[in-house]
Amino acid sequence: MKRVDDFRLQLGSHELVPIMVGGMGVDISTVALALEVARLGGVGHISDAMVPTVSDRRFNTKFVKDKLQQYKLNVANSDKSSVKFDLGILAEATALHVRHAMDAKQGTGLIFVNCMEKLTMNAPKETLRVRMSAAMDAGIDGITLSAGLHLGTFALIENHPRFHDVKLGIIVSSLRALQLFLRKVARTNRLPDYIVIEGPLAGGHLGFGMDWAQYDLATIFVEIRDWLAEQHLTIPLIPAGGIFTGSDAADFLSQGAAGVQVATRFTVTHECGLPDHVKQEYFKASEEDIVVNTISPTGYPMRMLKSSPAIGDGIRPNCEAYGYLLDASGNCQYIDAYNREIAAHPDAKKIRVWDKTCLCTQMRNFDCWTCGQKTYRLKDTTRRTANGDYQLLTAEQVFHDYQFSINNEIALPD
Repeated sequence: MKRVDDFRLQLGSHELVPIMVGGMGVDISTVALALEVARLGGVGHISDAMVPTVSDRRFNTKFVKDKLQQYKLNVANSDKSSVKFDLGILAEATALHVRHAMDAKQGTGLIFVNCMEKLTMNAPKETLRVRMSAAMDAGIDGITLSAGLHLGTFALIENHPRFHDVKLGIIVSSLRALQLFLRKVARTNRLPDYIVIEGPLAGGHLGFGMDWAQYDLATIFVEIRDWLAEQHLTIPLIPAGGIFTGSDAADFLSQGAAGVQVATRFTVTHECGLPDHVKQEYFKASEEDIVVNTISPTGYPMRMLKSSPAIGDGIRPNCEAYGYLLDASGNCQYIDAYNREIAAHPDAKKIRVWDKTCLCTQMRNFDCWTCGQKTYRLKDTTRRTANGDYQLLTAEQVFHDYQFSINNEIALPD
């Protein structure tokens, strides 16, 4: 019986263990987690979601405080069009985050950054270009384009000296999305170096509607694999979403996948950025505790634990400090939802906003507990301690279990 270690992921001159750990923001996929995965020979991701906030947490910068100070007079104003990111500071924060990872990297693996198109930041093209350019300047091995079609993204960086050097990948959830992307980037004479095919069981934002349950990762993978073969295109395919065991992964690799992307099982490792008490919530979750809702202001459905404190919270929009989801006109769906509830309950000391959430604040505070559909199986990957808590794992334990396990077995920790 095949195991993951019987295969290798070839990305250019790099021969890798075919395990990619997804980029979970905000600072859930930490540098520490990415470094461990790279040391073990795989591909680790960091995320550039809210990177000034991450920089403040990790390097004691004051980017968020200074931005709030600059725009504090606008806090009560519903019009956020004036709340802009300083592009120089954004580049500095990105460089700090990426360089910290790259300077510490050991082993034969790679470190990529996950870059979300839906982080529009009141200047979608400009901020996206700066984030990617700064990451490349700081030496990142690769950039995975997520949360959007990214039809114009390659064009934003085609003049960068590392445009043909850095590994560039795209996350898609359908053949149609991939076809649109390839058609658009053809003029740059640059194909993606890999394609992550994300199915409907993934965590966080989904590339599907609320009919997500009608879709299947294996079917989408085969459709894209066969179409690429018909087009005589050789691009490594990396399925993702619901791949919970090494045997799940080996099945895809046997069907022609170049690697797999996984994340859920790494959320309960020591290296993951979630607070330990939140990791225990993930362990305790049942299948009924996992929901897909539309509270994200991005417009994408999002999977999370239904006990997430973010659901129904009525916190005031923090766009002056954060504002990562403001569109080019300074709008965010949460602002509209919040103002509607304030108008409807003028005397309330605390309001509830059920249809949207201030994702910037909630993710920053680790109160939006996004998760994969298989999270309810995490309790079966470890042991329960005498005090009732579940034993946390190491990234190395989880990585090696994917790499060497067979027969859908999961090796419990000592």
